[in-house]
Amino acid sequence: MEKTRAFLRRLGLPDADARDLPLSEKRFEDGSQYRFEVPGIQGPSAMEALLEATERNGIPIHRVTQTKGVMTLLDSEITRMVDMARGQGIELVLSVGPRATTDTSASVNTPEGMRMGYRLRGQDQVLRAVEEIHRGISLGVMSYLVYDEGSLWLMNEMRKAGELPAGVRFKVSAHTGHGNPCAARMLEQIGADSFNPIRDIQLQMLASLRQAVDIPLDVHTENPASTGGFIRHYEVPDMVRVAAPIYLKTGGSVAKTHSWDSSDADAVKRAKQVQLVKRMLDTYYPEAISHPPAKD
Repeated sequence: MEKTRAFLRRLGLPDADARDLPLSEKRFEDGSQYRFEVPGIQGPSAMEALLEATERNGIPIHRVTQTKGVMTLLDSEITRMVDMARGQGIELVLSVGPRATTDTSASVNTPEGMRMGYRLRGQDQVLRAVEEIHRGISLGVMSYLVYDEGSLWLMNEMRKAGELPAGVRFKVSAHTGHGNPCAARMLEQIGADSFNPIRDIQLQMLASLRQAVDIPLDVHTENPASTGGFIRHYEVPDMVRVAAPIYLKTGGSVAKTHSWDSSDADAVKRAKQVQLVKRMLDTYYPEAISHPPAKD
């Protein structure tokens, strides 16, 4: 394998998983190592319940992600979510749709077809994905969760050409199924501003991803029942050590499935999960740096 290892090193990529778990010296632009992201907040009511709970308990969150798709929200609902995000100084991420699970094909619902993930089928679906971005931008949303590498490439080309605002940001979902440094480098090169590797990625693999890219990594600290239901809270301090800058995606164990329609009560439970993860960091890595969101 030595020739391949040497070529990987020439590309600036790790030549193996980083089993020594090296400390990451990379940081967010504000100097922090980690931020909290709460996914699965599908509408303004759940978002309001989440923000009330986090503020009441002094829990810092930095990003809220909606995973059902821009197309599932009314303009008035998006506007309410934008206003709440601005008021709390947090990033609002909306999900791009349609995607495979809402396409007019049943393939993704078969044992073989589910391997396609949420990727898009046909150029019309790519056009519709871009339309979702345009609609969201017109309502004040500047961050998007994407599921398809081709549409990511296109939207990055549009951003470079001025067809989309320079400030729009793209986050790549774990549902694209990537989990190695070569894939991470490719996603960064075609426009990813942050990247969510597969949910069960091991620490040495996570450390090698960090060596390959500079963009933030979005890592699940826990998971819905449909993707294993495993909870990784005790691993979080080491995640931050080896993978900074990192978004800690927390609250997933409250849901039974991805795109679970979180109730207000579910949102409060997700806030509690953030509190539990923060306790792990305060106990086992208290020197880790996370700047609070800047409120308006």
